[in-house]
Amino acid sequence: MPGQGPGQGSGPDPVQSPGPGPGSSVHQGTDHGAAHSPGRAPGRRSSGHSSGQSAAPESDPESDPESARDPRTRDRRADVHRGHATAWGEARALAARAGRAASPRTLRLTLDRAIGRVLAEPLTALTDLPSFDTSAMDGWVVAGPGPWSLRGGEDGGQGLGILAGHSAPAPLPDGDAVRIATGARIPANGTAVIRSEHAHVDEAKGLLYAQRQVVPGQDIRPRGQECRSGDQLLPAGTVVTPAVLGLSAAAGYDELLTVSRPRVDVLVLGDELLTTGLPRDGLIRDALGPMIGPWLRAMGVEVSAPRRLGDDREALRHALTTSDADLVITTGGTAAGPVDHVHPVLAEIGAELLVDGVAVRPGHPMLLTRLTSGGPYLVGLPGNPLAAVSGLLTLAEPLLRGLAGQMVEDSYRVVVRDEVHGHPHDTRLVPVVHRVGAGSGPEHVVPLHYNGPAMLRGIAGADGLAVVPPGGVRSGTEVEILDLPWTSATPWTEGCFT
Repeated sequence: MPGQGPGQGSGPDPVQSPGPGPGSSVHQGTDHGAAHSPGRAPGRRSSGHSSGQSAAPESDPESDPESARDPRTRDRRADVHRGHATAWGEARALAARAGRAASPRTLRLTLDRAIGRVLAEPLTALTDLPSFDTSAMDGWVVAGPGPWSLRGGEDGGQGLGILAGHSAPAPLPDGDAVRIATGARIPANGTAVIRSEHAHVDEAKGLLYAQRQVVPGQDIRPRGQECRSGDQLLPAGTVVTPAVLGLSAAAGYDELLTVSRPRVDVLVLGDELLTTGLPRDGLIRDALGPMIGPWLRAMGVEVSAPRRLGDDREALRHALTTSDADLVITTGGTAAGPVDHVHPVLAEIGAELLVDGVAVRPGHPMLLTRLTSGGPYLVGLPGNPLAAVSGLLTLAEPLLRGLAGQMVEDSYRVVVRDEVHGHPHDTRLVPVVHRVGAGSGPEHVVPLHYNGPAMLRGIAGADGLAVVPPGGVRSGTEVEILDLPWTSATPWTEGCFT
């Protein structure tokens, strides 16, 4: 396809040269892409201005036209890819485990600063809720069967009865009634609360009559109804929402122990990238630099401004060995072209390779490494835009969720309308939008066009990505959905994980 780089295709011919399996050390020259097209280095990004396409996969831009003419080369490359690329689900699970294995940094914050953070420890009740028997309604608290003799109030003789916020009232004798406000303490021996609208007062006789049957305990919130002191209210890993703040305050907290937000450095590689203006003279606009930072912030992490390193091997080495972030993300350079330095530099610094290629289209040349035993992780994204999105959701998102201490979210499945073609051997990620059928029919998703590895037009209008298994799916089949981080983000969260 014109306008897209080799090494990130979604076509039927899976390609990859021999490389180390998951968990091995990096060595120089590992090839994660196809032989490059004339004049283009593999692993390079596209401007994303390719022509449109349907939901069917495009022809494979990873296969060099020259090498494709030699069936021996094509078959060898396909067999290697299937033998070494990590399965998509396994790669995501491995990234999540790696994130959870890291020692989290914690931060104790006052309630007004904890919104959108993640609990580093379970939220345990510091008191009974409610902490004493309280009235659930405005009305009359009574003792025993009626009718009841009216008593004076507990408010200094003003006739207001028992009010919220006051100390324990005097015990209520059997057969008596006294006015009570919502939230006020129930006096000892009080057996029920009668709502104001359900009672009649005979002023002449000084008696209270119930207009409905009175059940012992009605409209009384008993002490400990919601929880007892020491009960676990929420597990560690819960995102602090406004409701969580309210519960925390009710349970007696002034501060919460939270997990510090993961910190991410973004390194943009490639000499061919422009930051302004129209593509010219063989140069193209960088689509990933402007996209990745806001994308990660929508996940709730702290991101440094992208650093543009070009194709400078020493600059890349220096950036990796001096980063104090939790995660370094690189864009492009994950293949084996003459200026693709990611693998050689990782080998030089002794990084531990956890995932070296994923059986997913687009984006299979992605990688995950641990730079040092106690240092940051690195996620290497392919250079093509949608392929990089695939890498963000496949490796970066589960890793960051683990680093942030978040609980694992259950995946969900939705019926897809329209047939979606698949890759013969690899998982395929396809942009989709959610729709509701006519007359409030069942929810379903519709695949979008412009879903090639070099394209952003489809994902820009999408709600999420459908996980299409090898071979594709027919219309009416349920598929797993990966939400995009902003589809559920709300202003108070400052971004949230998908």
